[in-house]
Amino acid sequence: MRTLVCFGDSITAGYGLPEGQAYPDFLQHELDAESYPYKVLNRGTSGATTKDAVAVLPTILALHPDVVIIEFGGNDGLRGLPLDQTRRNLDRVLTTLEAANIRILLAGITLPPNYGPDYIRSFQQLFRTLAAHHHVAFVPMIYKDLIHVSGTIQPDGIHPTAKGSTILAKTLLPALRPLLARGR
Repeated sequence: MRTLVCFGDSITAGYGLPEGQAYPDFLQHELDAESYPYKVLNRGTSGATTKDAVAVLPTILALHPDVVIIEFGGNDGLRGLPLDQTRRNLDRVLTTLEAANIRILLAGITLPPNYGPDYIRSFQQLFRTLAAHHHVAFVPMIYKDLIHVSGTIQPDGIHPTAKGSTILAKTLLPALRPLLARGR
């Protein structure tokens, strides 16, 4: 059995959802249905920033994953942290995982409109730039398939519902499939 680690913040962790309703759980169902021999591990932490991602990276490496989905940056953006800091931290995560020969899918996110068009544009661009620089699989906007679907976002306006988590898993799957091996 191979290992796929979903490494991220509250979106990955399943904030506000009953256990078993986060997108990694639905991703496991999708991979099982397609007979991919992967155990999906949820290593999401609510409130985590890219600085936290760097700090816990050794625990991710200790899992010896074959594939890692990286979903960080939203909390950096919501806190208005300097974009160069977010970029450096994500670059370090990507570089470290690449050095360990781990296949990577980077999931980008955007920010609410009240953060201003310039900051939002720069924030979104940092994901595109890192994905291109590291030649990793990339989903520019993890919420792209659920933003206009009713019942997919919790009342907080940020976190996905179980229905939203199902859609997130299906959004990631096309970019993830080329990274997956069929054999054990």
